[in-house]
Amino acid sequence: MALVMLEILAVLLLKSIPSDASFIGTLPRGDVRSFGLPHSPGRLLSVTNNGQDHNANNKKKEIVYGAATRLDMILGGGGGVKKDESLPRDVKEAVSRCRASVQEALGKRISRMDIEMPVGAKFGVEKASKKKDRRTPKEEEGGSPTQDRLDTSDRELARLFVDMFQPLGGEQISVIFNEETMSDSAKAKWSIDSTAMCRILTMGRRSPPKKQKNAKKPKGMGFAAKMNAQVSEDTSEGGSSSGPFQLPEKCEVALFVAPGPKELVTIERICSEAGMGTLVILLNARLQKVTSFATQEAKTLFMEEFDPIFCLGAGPQDVAPGCLLHRSYPNDWILARKPKVGSPKTILVQPNRPTPDECQTAYENIQLDDLEKGVENVLDNVASWFK
Repeated sequence: MALVMLEILAVLLLKSIPSDASFIGTLPRGDVRSFGLPHSPGRLLSVTNNGQDHNANNKKKEIVYGAATRLDMILGGGGGVKKDESLPRDVKEAVSRCRASVQEALGKRISRMDIEMPVGAKFGVEKASKKKDRRTPKEEEGGSPTQDRLDTSDRELARLFVDMFQPLGGEQISVIFNEETMSDSAKAKWSIDSTAMCRILTMGRRSPPKKQKNAKKPKGMGFAAKMNAQVSEDTSEGGSSSGPFQLPEKCEVALFVAPGPKELVTIERICSEAGMGTLVILLNARLQKVTSFATQEAKTLFMEEFDPIFCLGAGPQDVAPGCLLHRSYPNDWILARKPKVGSPKTILVQPNRPTPDECQTAYENIQLDDLEKGVENVLDNVASWFK
């Protein structure tokens, strides 16, 4: 419950600008002049001076190697992220930092990115009706956000990224949702928007088929076997009617929206098949909450090879109550806590994602000044995040 509360309270950090604000169409753009060659997993090697590879002795060629290379120049290149040990003040600053971090990562030829925003954050991209935009009594009381709000938040985040990569052309951008209802909703809301050109797909999660009489239940299937069996049965608009999900041809950017453990099995295969020529971005995958991966290779891929480019969410509440974790590439990880009086207080800064033990140590070593000692109450303080 405490973790849900903190995720909700993290959203309060992003409430200080109007809900109808839009950040679409504000991205810097340039010419497509960057080329590259394979270098290492998750990254591309930069090639300069009209496509000449200074390290190659073979015939020099100009090779357009994936969206990470092209977008380095299209989005203006990296170098725009300032060292900062504070949390974003509102949704506008969070989006701005996220965009700058993605640009910086593209400049470093990173082609496997993980993006995580607060649960249910309102980005103000969609102009929802007043009736649907009203908060439910459950949300007013500080309960969990509704599924509709969660879906809207994920869809808005995807929409922001679609605009970011528009210079590539809609045919090269694929947005992949878990369910048909989500993809259908995105199609309906984005269909008349000229800045939302992309391919909207689903990984095939549909209503479960009717159970057959006398059907035998599989016995002794482990987690990996169950996931692979389910995935092999899925079809989608990106694949054939008789096979598993596939990305469309010439896809350069694949945006996977809020994938779960089942979808991660498919994404692992897609990453292997597409190679480094396709930029793969996970939006709100919440990888730290995945308790079991299908294989050790999958765990290595998602926990080590996918770079956490932007993260803003709750820290481990059992050992660091009332704390948030933040990281905007290439800056360090930040563990911060909001006192009842004053601005959020950074209590830990380090290059790697803090472990629960490191978070606990930082939390236990918090030094409260005399003013805080007189008014601090951890339980009451939870409800005052970023008001």
